Amino acid sequence: MAGENLPGRAGAGKGGGGVITYLWIAIGGAIGSVARYGLSSLAAGWVGETFPWGTLIVNVSGSFVIGFFAGLTGPDGRLLVSPNARLFVTVGLCGGYTTFSSFSLQTLNLARDGDMAGVAGNVLGSVIGCLVSVWLGYAAATALGQPRRG
Repeated sequence: MAGENLPGRAGAGKGGGGVITYLWIAIGGAIGSVARYGLSSLAAGWVGETFPWGTLIVNVSGSFVIGFFAGLTGPDGRLLVSPNARLFVTVGLCGGYTTFSSFSLQTLNLARDGDMAGVAGNVLGSVIGCLVSVWLGYAAATALGQPRRG
């Protein structure tokens, strides 16, 4: 998979893209975002909102979709697709559906390349970094909403 134009691979994003490429990514992103909202809403209706089942289902299913597509359309895959089709699915559809799918594919690629330190760094950095960042963002927003004392 080395050199593929996938999120997280060497060379990803090089060479730019024309307006049509950006349009395909935007269409995929819109479809993915609507699918994420729809599936998350269905899950919340089925099992409630005490645990983020919708988000978990979306993240796991999105990771499956991007992995399946990458395997199906990779150099040794059964299906040859255009660069725009790859970007539509991986960056647009899966990116709009869940950015966790990109993280998962990037981590898999690190593992396939034998970079276990990179795997650990990406997993720990992403999980811890995102949790700390969401906490900091929440704290900052909450602080802005506090009335001034004086």
